[in-house]
Amino acid sequence: MCAFEDPDIIHVDDSVDPVRDLEVIGNELRLKDIEFMDRRVEDLEKSMKRSNDKHLKIEHELCEREHGAEPIIPFSCVLERNLADMAPDEATKYCEENKVQSALPKIIKTGFSAINLIYFFTAGPDEVKCWQIRRQTKAPQAAGTIHSDFERGFICAEVMKFDDLKELGSESAVKAAGKYRQEGKTYVVQDGDVIFFKFNVSGGGKK
Repeated sequence: MCAFEDPDIIHVDDSVDPVRDLEVIGNELRLKDIEFMDRRVEDLEKSMKRSNDKHLKIEHELCEREHGAEPIIPFSCVLERNLADMAPDEATKYCEENKVQSALPKIIKTGFSAINLIYFFTAGPDEVKCWQIRRQTKAPQAAGTIHSDFERGFICAEVMKFDDLKELGSESAVKAAGKYRQEGKTYVVQDGDVIFFKFNVSGGGKK
């Protein structure tokens, strides 16, 4: 929700009242969310009668829990637009000097949580990639989001936590601290895992 003075703004009620407008918008969004969730729960219940897919059950439970409670995050469109137009260092300095911060990280995190998504990472000498999966996804299926061969020939997943890597500074330091683990097919991937998958499709020992 934006609250700022601008003579070019035309308001349907002929006056600018951020508190009133926020309440009206909030109520409208909640009603729309409830309508959407009602339809989604109904669709999931129909699908669950035809399938034993555990992901349907997980999504149904989440929809029931979140029903009627989609969070609303106030933010300034002008601020976000200005920050997007700045270089990263300039944006950081601007936020520090004006004691403001972008709402986008919170919006992204809240949105991911609301739709039951988490991140995991893969890393190599040249690049780091971020992958999105459903919460409660097991290691072979997480590997399958990278390539179907990874899931088909899954052997194991070597896992470390992003927070451990950030704190200790390197993969070797994580290993030395005993926080680098080898997990099998039943491992449920956690948010922020850094994973190296081992797989073998042809029998040639591919990794």
